[in-house]
Amino acid sequence: MTERLNAFAVTLAQLNPSVGDIEGNAAKARSARARAAADGADLVLFPELFIAGYPPEDLVQKPAFQAACRAAIEVLARETADGGPAMLVGTPWVEEGRLYNACALLEGGRISALRFKCNLPNYGVFDEKRLFSQGPAAGPVTVRGVRIGVPICEDIWLEESEDYENVVETLAETGAEIILVPNGSPYARDKNDVRLSVAVARVTESGLPLVYLNQVCGQDELVFDGASFVLNGDLSLAVQLPAFEESVVTLRFTRNGDDWRCTGPIAAQLEGDKADYAACVLGLRDYVAKNGFPGVLLGISGGIDSALCAAIAVDALGADQVHGVMLPYRYTAAHSVADAGELAGHLGIRYEVLPIAEAVNGFETILSGIFKNLPPDITEENLQARTRGTLLMAISNKTGLMVVTTGNKSEMSVGYATLYGDMNGGFNPIKDIYKTQVFRLAALRNSWKPEGALGPAGEIIPPDIITRPPTAELRENQRDEDSLPPYDVLDAILERLVEREEPLDQIIAAGFDRDTVTRIDHLLNVAEYKRRQAAPGVKVTPKNFGRDRRYPITNRFRDKGEPLPAADEALVSRGSRASIDAFEG
Repeated sequence: MTERLNAFAVTLAQLNPSVGDIEGNAAKARSARARAAADGADLVLFPELFIAGYPPEDLVQKPAFQAACRAAIEVLARETADGGPAMLVGTPWVEEGRLYNACALLEGGRISALRFKCNLPNYGVFDEKRLFSQGPAAGPVTVRGVRIGVPICEDIWLEESEDYENVVETLAETGAEIILVPNGSPYARDKNDVRLSVAVARVTESGLPLVYLNQVCGQDELVFDGASFVLNGDLSLAVQLPAFEESVVTLRFTRNGDDWRCTGPIAAQLEGDKADYAACVLGLRDYVAKNGFPGVLLGISGGIDSALCAAIAVDALGADQVHGVMLPYRYTAAHSVADAGELAGHLGIRYEVLPIAEAVNGFETILSGIFKNLPPDITEENLQARTRGTLLMAISNKTGLMVVTTGNKSEMSVGYATLYGDMNGGFNPIKDIYKTQVFRLAALRNSWKPEGALGPAGEIIPPDIITRPPTAELRENQRDEDSLPPYDVLDAILERLVEREEPLDQIIAAGFDRDTVTRIDHLLNVAEYKRRQAAPGVKVTPKNFGRDRRYPITNRFRDKGEPLPAADEALVSRGSRASIDAFEG
């Protein structure tokens, strides 16, 4: 047996592709291959659907897009005639009139093999059964004399059943020596543990080393964290790449008898709140950069949500690309103005104060005839929020800066937000962050910042912003808890309603007040129409709004574990419009 067959070098290209940027993605592939050639690699592995960007959604059904991806793959294939490393590149591929999620082996100037994804996910954020045809559970491909198994993402996630093939088992039975898995696996808290357990199960079944390569990027609401890794056949962790950053690393496998082993770098991983914060930073950074915005604009109220969003924005983009505006009215406390200014100073961003009294008073004057003899109510409060939203959008139109909206998941759950007011904006980095976690992340950022963050270190969010009771400041002495239960109670109920889909009786049995649970469930249901009009935002929980939890707006079903209070029944009879009156503060 030759020395060549006892050593095999694979370059992992944990890269940040852009959906639809076929030329740009191909250029990234060339750059990674050049680095691999310099390292003496035999093969470069790229993430799932790399040439198209993942997930391409319905763009992948466009014939012109399919043809452009194929043409790019054919050009890359011809370039491998130089004798350098082979490439395994993810791409859409049409074969005999069927569209597949494929991985193409490029070597020797040609496309020498194709492998198609067999198990197509159709849950959560995935919709692949609608987009792709199911491929066969094929055997390994051969690269430089080594038999490589190429299951694609979901092909390693599912046990064999009536609907799914055990692809890794098939590869092991047909002679695979090393398993290379290209992935497009979105971030969620504690996802690394889940991925590792899946990989352990496949290695245990096959006895083969497994390379798990994931992309790293923000794509609309989704964040892909990279965090690629390698397990040896004895289940030892051989390699761990960093999360939330690109990494191109050449790994060397050596064979002893029938077993291949690898050693390489082990990067420390972010966990918990730190990982969620880093995901929010990456999601905002890529959304702004990939959509061509010169920077962002946000209203800074002196409250904790906008403070956290401002910190995330500076960490993502740098202070020179963030513009903060304070828009005070008569109910805005002096300490809110002071705290907002202090925050802006710590972050080093452009900052202005634009009082809105003249505009609000103007609207009230215009409406005075129509509102004659009608008592003031939440309508006047919402005029303040909508005035702020109008001014921020005007500045955005003039400057090209994207408005960052700052509502948290607790508020979005129960409709505690104003349509065309504080909900205005192009993207929301904390849309999937509950209020209790907002407090934790603000405190965390004062003592830590992620690797690569562009903001300053140290205490940047004034402590008073974190400790002061939350308020929308739309009326005198207003507090959020005037309308909502304490956030620790609210978030615990919402987590059970949204993430776990628990019946009301079960939540009540866990010790929560019956009336409170019933009311929160009602508000969650009737606020759906608002959430449909909200800006996209980073997904960090198992059930974010929009991608995961997709409920109908027109929906008369209610959990009948306990009848709604009479007052709320009256609201239901008026339809989802009721939540405007109840919760647009």
